[in-house]
Amino acid sequence: MKKQVHVVGAIIENEQHEIYCALRSPKMSLPNLWEFPGGKIEVGETPQEALRREISEEFACDIAVGNKVEDTTYDYGKFVVRLETYMAKIIDGIPVALEHAEAKWVKRDLLKQLEFAPADIPAVEKLLK
Repeated sequence: MKKQVHVVGAIIENEQHEIYCALRSPKMSLPNLWEFPGGKIEVGETPQEALRREISEEFACDIAVGNKVEDTTYDYGKFVVRLETYMAKIIDGIPVALEHAEAKWVKRDLLKQLEFAPADIPAVEKLLK
């Protein structure tokens, strides 16, 4: 049976209606693809708790997690990812990419110009509706 990975992603939006996007580093799985920041849900965590922890660890800021946007399962061949994405806002700090190659604020209508990881694409499409 293929490895199943349950992850969460934060669609962090600022006052200018820009979305915070992160570029996976060459060392990560799915290298050089863009994603909504987040990570794996640990045992005993809710998706919201996992998101707050991951954003704190990887981007050194605190978020408030809002409504769920999308719940996607994608088969990458070697493993299957279930990605739950949630709207979020930064409540403390300024995000700094500690593990990713790059991160930037992107206007909603420009999201399509980035090459997103396949599991993130349904959420991107929802944001553009």
